[in-house]
Amino acid sequence: MDKMNIAVLGLGTEGKHAVKSLLDYGNHVYASDLNKDINLSEFDLEDLDIDLGLHDKTKINAADAIVLSPGLWHTNLAKNIKNGNKLISDIITAHKSIFTIAVTGTNGKTTTCYMLHDILEKSGLNVLLGGNAGGGFEGYTQLILEASENKYDVMIVEVCDMTLDYASYVFNIDMVIVTNIGYDHMDYHVSLENYKKSVCKFLKGKKQAILNGKDSLLMECADCAYNTFLFDLNHRELKLFGEYNQENASGAFKAAELLGIYPKFINKVLSSFNNVEGRTISINFTNSQIIIGKTDNSNAVAAVFNEAKMDVIIIGTPRKNERHRYNILKEVKNAKPDLVVLFPGLDNTTEVAKEILETEGYTGKICILDEVSKVVELALNCTKKYKNIFIGGNGQKKIMSIQNTLNEISKSIKNY
Repeated sequence: MDKMNIAVLGLGTEGKHAVKSLLDYGNHVYASDLNKDINLSEFDLEDLDIDLGLHDKTKINAADAIVLSPGLWHTNLAKNIKNGNKLISDIITAHKSIFTIAVTGTNGKTTTCYMLHDILEKSGLNVLLGGNAGGGFEGYTQLILEASENKYDVMIVEVCDMTLDYASYVFNIDMVIVTNIGYDHMDYHVSLENYKKSVCKFLKGKKQAILNGKDSLLMECADCAYNTFLFDLNHRELKLFGEYNQENASGAFKAAELLGIYPKFINKVLSSFNNVEGRTISINFTNSQIIIGKTDNSNAVAAVFNEAKMDVIIIGTPRKNERHRYNILKEVKNAKPDLVVLFPGLDNTTEVAKEILETEGYTGKICILDEVSKVVELALNCTKKYKNIFIGGNGQKKIMSIQNTLNEISKSIKNY
């Protein structure tokens, strides 16, 4: 691919990942955002032409192609750019000729993506995996660039539920897996009914849709695609924690089966599949276990709490403006742990979280930690008294760091 002058409009999570990918591939980048308060510490500003507080139309018009942040997709700015046929997905199009599987839903997207990738790759296919930067991948632009550089048989795209319209435009999607519809991103969807309508719109025109048959809202979307296939909970041998991972495996199984891969081979691959970094695992200590992983919405937390009675729940708190995510605390209260520990997750909203817990009627002990660094020590102390300790909530990078530290400590104890 020839090096290009590319404009990136919007510097949220996806925009920042797009800038990084474009620079890594040797392109010249102009980036802009109307917000003046953007943290740019991850970039070498000598490599980047950037404006904060404005979009320079002269520089945008001079660009060979434009990357538009998904958050700007429904704006007038986006409409004008789309009409000009200068979006990067209209200029660089190799990705559109690859058989593409989109995986979306509230929970389980990343694990399902990796499971399916494992199956397809071990069956001999060359598979490109990526997508949703908020889910831990390198963003949608990275897929477009990589597909133009190398040959792939299949592309698996994790699609955030807030970017369904964006992904429908950017990718030629042949198959869709929807894991579930849950109570997340309600600041965007407003209601579950709106979320369901967005999913149905996303499925329209798609050749194959694979839906979770246990999800009643998804069942209302069963007629939205040309062909719909359901997966249900089939218990199979897995190394992963949690019943919900059986659902993730069933979704990946159904997709692989439709692609002609033998069921016996699929189950063999799934039986050896290891947990995706940062997702929920159980770490064993003497007479106790610490269950820890990314659980940033009430449905995800409830699914974990269904697995075991939690004696201690340690929760990273949400951002101030993410009011819908405070519903996590209702699930904490319903779980009736002896102790709840609050630590700063994406924001230090621990006092707000404490007040909500008390308002909801939680009567157990509440402890507030002012530093994430104290979580490991407290959790280890709890293993001396309690059987099940849970660590989760908001702040994926922080939880992953805690998870890695506890894993190493557990291994060192076993090897002692």
